[in-house]
Amino acid sequence: MKTAIVYSSTTGNTEQLANAIKEAAPDAYFSTADVADPSEVLSAELILLGSPAMGAEQLEDSMEEFFSGIEGQISGKTIGLFGSYDWGDGQMLSDWGERVKVAGAKLKGIAKAQLAPDSQALEDAKALLN
Repeated sequence: MKTAIVYSSTTGNTEQLANAIKEAAPDAYFSTADVADPSEVLSAELILLGSPAMGAEQLEDSMEEFFSGIEGQISGKTIGLFGSYDWGDGQMLSDWGERVKVAGAKLKGIAKAQLAPDSQALEDAKALLN
């Protein structure tokens, strides 16, 4: 199965989740959101997207720009989300999941970490591949 992993990270926490997934799927297309190729991502059978929560539970700017650019083309796709947050409960990831479903995609799951990912968060991120 062709997999695409695209993420943004500001402190390295979401990057740790992305790298854990990449280790489990070494042949996946792997990119940061600011330089990701939308056609590569949209050609994947499984799309995994990651972002830290910013401000008042919002996607990081480069991921918001990337996701907004493909949002109208993800109907029928399978998408998993992952990310990190500081305060609260990571509501941004749940909100993002709703956007995925409204766009007509199947939400595979959500893996989240409060601040630096612990071993469970890393396993949850890798489980998005299954």
